[in-house]
Amino acid sequence: MNFIYLSPSTQEFNEYISGGTEEFYMNLIADRMTPYLLASKIGFTRNIPTMTAVNSTLQSNLGEYGLHLSLHSNAGPKDLSGILRGPVIYYFPGSVLGKEAAEIFAKNLKTIYPVPSLIKIVPTTTLFEVARTNAPSILVETAYHDNEEDAFWIKNNIEKIAENYVLSLTEFFKIPFIRPTCVFE
Repeated sequence: MNFIYLSPSTQEFNEYISGGTEEFYMNLIADRMTPYLLASKIGFTRNIPTMTAVNSTLQSNLGEYGLHLSLHSNAGPKDLSGILRGPVIYYFPGSVLGKEAAEIFAKNLKTIYPVPSLIKIVPTTTLFEVARTNAPSILVETAYHDNEEDAFWIKNNIEKIAENYVLSLTEFFKIPFIRPTCVFE
C-alpha cells in the first residue's frame, strides 16, 4: 500500500541554536515533500501542528498505512548540548518493515548528509510514535538542532531532505521516483 501517515514534529518549544523551532523546520520539510509525494503517487494523511505525538498516533491507527513516518530533529542531553551530530532513525524492534524503512532512509541520507558515518539506525520501544502505531513506523531525527553545523545543514537543505525522504519512500514501496514538474527552489 503506497499510503503513509506523515507526522512532522509538533514540538514548538524545541528551539534551533540558529533560530526557529523543530516544529517549523520539520513541517517545512513535510510541506516540501508534498509535490514529490503527489508526483510519485504516494497518498498521505498528515498531522497538524496543534496535535501531539499521541494524537498523531491515534489518528494514524484509524487508517490503513504502509508506513508511519515521523519527522523530527534532535537535541543532545545537557552535558552534550551542541556536541552531538548526525541523523538517527528509530524503528520498533521486531518490525521487519520498520527496520527495512530505517535502513533505506539511512542509506539515502548518506548521499546528502555531510558526515555519512554519523548516521545511526536505532531500535526503540520507548518512542510512542514508533512503539504504538499499527503501521510499520520510523522516526527520523533529521540531525541535531542544538549543534550549529547540523542546524545550518537542515535549514539550508530543506528541499534536498524532502526529495531524499520521498526517494526513500519510493524505494520502500518499490515504485518509481517521479520528480514533480514544479518544486520549491
